[in-house]
Parts: sequence; structure tokens; C-alpha cells
Amino acid sequence: MQQELQRRIVVTGVGVVSPLALDVDTFWSRLTAGESGIHDLTTLDTTNHKIHFGGDIPEFNVIDWVEPREVKRLDRFTQFAVHAGGQAIKDSALDLTSVDRTKCGVILGSGIGGLGEIEIQIERMLNKGPDRVSPFTVPKMMLNAAGGTLSITYGLQGPNYAVATACASATNAMGDALRSVRLGETDVVITGGTEAAITRMGLAAFQNMKALSTRNEDPPAASRPFDAHRDGFVLGEGAGLLVFEELEHAKARGARIYAEVLGYGTTSDAGHITAPDPEGKGAAAAMRAAIKDAGISPEEVDYINAHGTSTPLGDKAETQAIKAVFKDHAYQLKLSSTKSSLGHSLGASGGIEAVILCKTIQDSLIAPTINYTTPDPDCDLDYTPNTAATCDVNIAMSNSFGFGGHNACILFCKYS
Repeated sequence: MQQELQRRIVVTGVGVVSPLALDVDTFWSRLTAGESGIHDLTTLDTTNHKIHFGGDIPEFNVIDWVEPREVKRLDRFTQFAVHAGGQAIKDSALDLTSVDRTKCGVILGSGIGGLGEIEIQIERMLNKGPDRVSPFTVPKMMLNAAGGTLSITYGLQGPNYAVATACASATNAMGDALRSVRLGETDVVITGGTEAAITRMGLAAFQNMKALSTRNEDPPAASRPFDAHRDGFVLGEGAGLLVFEELEHAKARGARIYAEVLGYGTTSDAGHITAPDPEGKGAAAAMRAAIKDAGISPEEVDYINAHGTSTPLGDKAETQAIKAVFKDHAYQLKLSSTKSSLGHSLGASGGIEAVILCKTIQDSLIAPTINYTTPDPDCDLDYTPNTAATCDVNIAMSNSFGFGGHNACILFCKYS
């Protein structure tokens, strides 16, 4: 385990926005029941698109956390962060009037940021002229808007910045948060990721690069990680935010602790801009780095929430990487890809999956990989197919890999 002199970090609050639910308890209940949040898209007109489904959240409304007049100043990805961040802070029972706010930071990940606002304003400029572009365009579209808004809302005066490493963004952000608290720069960091890329441009761009599943006839069954008939990922949206807190700070106020943040590793493939390394070498290096940072052996890991996006190349490469790192123990590990239920929320996915790790450790329950019907000889590990599994999880890992060759891995453990 970590050296005794190193500051320890724990999770004291969690919040989520997802296609399954807008609160953690309902989200976890539906996820572990094997439900799917994938459906025909309703938040945009897909008439002219080849893909008509995804994991959008039509019922989302941030009004509980933001004054109505402020909502129009926030892009959807920022609204998600405000909702999930508000949940996490409330869940942590952190009294912000009694802490040093200069030691409270916000470090969030997002792969794309305010894409919806960019689309709206470009269309307005082309149709009505440049003078009609909204003065709120820049503060709505910028990647750091989500963290900046949370900082302003709660008066958090510590480090505040955005991380953009495509689908690894949230996990890289949480790794930075871990390091910030370890170094004594902060005592508390609100961290995770947020994304709202289900827009006309977002859907068309991923569709035309042939990254998406084409199962229009059966959306709930479209995301099928590690299955032999997987044909691409399903675009999702949402946010997962957590309160990372220095252990003694949390204990002093009697905080409820979900899990300890144990280790973090990040690497680059230095290969292709979108395709993973075929053997998962960079992914394996990130997992090894996280294990080394945690001061544990590979055999101590009980569960991996896999990146598992349901792409033919990605799932195979991740399986090879896991086998390279864990050797024979790879076949004893429990794995699952919760993107089978949620779709892929890009830069938010690592944050949502970190919330899942906390609940997994807390409840000794592993959410399943749904839609797993046909085993793939190249993907031969235990992916917890279709039904949740009861399992005592002491140490859990989450993998996040992004376009650009970014690899990030984070480890949580049961607090004791």
C-alpha cells in the first residue's frame, strides 16, 4: 500500500448525470439490474443522419441547482457538471463555510466542451450575420466553463482547470486531483468529467468516421463490449463528479467515506491519432504505472471497470493489455464494461465509471456487461455477462483510453 508519510485521499461525495438516472441511487439500481439507457434520440432531429439512436438525456433539467435566468448562460455540458457537482458536494456534507476555500479546487475533464453552443452560433452567424452571434458564446463553449461555474457557484478558490484528453479526460483530471491533494496544494478537489456531444455535428462526425454502431433496429442491444458481434460504440452524454478529500481532513469532520483513491497512471501510445495500439502496449503501461503508484501487486486487484467501448479493435487491444499486465490473474479478475448500458460519454466516461467503482466497493456488487451473447475468442476474460455479480471488492481499477493515444488508469480501494 501507499507509504505512510504520503497524504491519503478518499472519496466523500459522488454525483451523476446519465441516461439511466439523474441521481446516484437510481442510477446504481438500474445499472446493476442490467437496464439499458440507449434509445432512439429525442434531443435532436436525426432525419438526415444514418444513426438515429444513442444515450441522450431528454428529461434533464438543471433548474434545481441554478437560477432560471442563469441557465441560458450555460452550455449543456456545464449544466451537467453543475448538477452532478451539486449532488457530490451535498452528498459529502462538506460545510463550505467552515473550510479553507483556497485549499478547495475544481479539476474537470471534457473531451469537447460546448459543442452545442458552437453549432448554434455558427448557424446564427451564417443565417443572420456576425452581429447576431451571442456575447455568451465564448464563456459557454470554452472547456473550462464547467469548472469555472462550479468554482463561482461554491466559492472554491483553489486550483481550477480543465483537462482535455478525449475519452481519457475525466480520468486524467482525477489523476491530477489525486496529485494535487497528495502534494498539499489542496485538501478538497471536485473532480471527474462532463460531456454533451450528442449534437448534429457530434453525431455526424463520429458516424462518418465509422466509429458508431449501426444497429438502428435495436438500440438497447447496440452497445455490446467484448461480444463477437460488436460493431462500434454508442454515443452517450452525462457527467460523473466526485469529492476527493485528504483523509485527515475528512476524518476531522466525520465524513462518510466511499473509498480510498489508491493510485494513478497515464501514458501515450505515440501511434495512431484514433486507433489504439493493436497490442494495447500503452494501455498496459498505464495500468502498470497505476499499480506501481499504489504500491500494490497486480494480484491484489479484484475488479476492472474496462474502457470497453464496443469497438472491434479497442476491446481486443484492452483484453490483450490486461492479460499482459495481470498474467494468469487476468482470468481470476472480474471485469465489466458499463458502457454496454450507458453508451460512451467520451470525456465524462471516466468520471461516471469512478462513481461506479465507489458503489462497487461499497456494495460488493459488480454491474454487468449487458448484450453479451456471443463470445469472441480474442476476448476471453470474465466480463460479468448480462447479470450483476456479488463479489467482495477490495481494490478496483478503471481504464480510460482516448483518441490521440491517451491512456489513463485509476485505482480505488476499500477504506480501512
